Amino acid sequence: MKKLKKDNTNNMKTNKSFIYILIIFFIISINSIYSFTTFLTKDTYSLVIRQGLFYITGIIIILILLKIKPEKILKYAHFFYIVNIILLILVLIIGNEVNGTKAWFNLPLIGTFQPSEFMKIGLILMLAKVIESQKIKTTKDEIILIIKVLVITIIPSVITFLEPDTGAVLIYFIIAFVMLFTSKLRMRWFIILFAIILALASLLLYTYVFKTDTFIKIFGNSMFYRFDRIFDWKSSSGMQLENSLIVVGSSGYFGKGISNILLYFPEGHTDFIFSSFASIYGLTGMIILIITIIWFDITIIKTNTKNKAYKYIIAGTIGALLYQQIQNISMTIGLLPITGITLPFISYGGSSLLSYMILLGIIISIKKETVQN
Repeated sequence: MKKLKKDNTNNMKTNKSFIYILIIFFIISINSIYSFTTFLTKDTYSLVIRQGLFYITGIIIILILLKIKPEKILKYAHFFYIVNIILLILVLIIGNEVNGTKAWFNLPLIGTFQPSEFMKIGLILMLAKVIESQKIKTTKDEIILIIKVLVITIIPSVITFLEPDTGAVLIYFIIAFVMLFTSKLRMRWFIILFAIILALASLLLYTYVFKTDTFIKIFGNSMFYRFDRIFDWKSSSGMQLENSLIVVGSSGYFGKGISNILLYFPEGHTDFIFSSFASIYGLTGMIILIITIIWFDITIIKTNTKNKAYKYIIAGTIGALLYQQIQNISMTIGLLPITGITLPFISYGGSSLLSYMILLGIIISIKKETVQN
């Protein structure tokens, strides 16, 4: 009885934590979008209102998911996965092209819809079900599991790569890696995997640097451009990164205030929203945001459950979140290459926000069921 009361108390504390965190994220997101879009006068209020509506929709989705048992959601993992694969194929055929990337559907009244964001959900659910159901007793069982996970991950990765959306592909593989890492696979498989990746990456890099013509013949100009963009990051060249560094570096301890961003840089409301926020609130604001992100991640990690499939869902979600958080913040301050990765819950965009709201709703539902059991 005492344990049940303690679990209920912890559950209430966790739910309150999520509420406080989402409120902080919402305030940061709205302020940052509003401040940056003063450069885009015709879209200022439109984007802010839309982001607010996305948040409201996300909260409604979480409340709905709390009424559904996680096991019922897992039961339809194959369905979610296949539907998302179909959407990824359709977006290549009839999708809306933006800046050379065909990754969005243009929906009347709603705006754009990006299937690759929702593919994360289908992939996490599908992998959780497959890893949990695979009994590991022999080396053969381990090989079978690795092959299954690779096939499930490679299918959406190839389609998404054709859009092209390299950032999303990286997220898919990180999800798969983290979920496998939390399974019963022996460490030697990860050592072998690391050695294979290192060898392939070295060969690819050698061809790119010393055999440029061969690289272009094999992979095409598009792939060469993507590599060129990544490796050019170290020189800090390009208006976007240069202006971002100036804005962040000149923000001081308390920032310039709302609507006082010093310089314009592309995607300041999406990929580079951290720079916009830094300009508003300076070093103090950046520290508060990073502390809130860490608080959020720890709250998710602390979700205790004995159900293995649920553990894999939590692992996949936290893997995707951590990668996006680190990559996004690092690329805006020149520590990592620019890859077009958004900052979860902060960047403008319904697809990114709602996909993570759905995953958060599933995790809260898992915690609720664990306490009840």
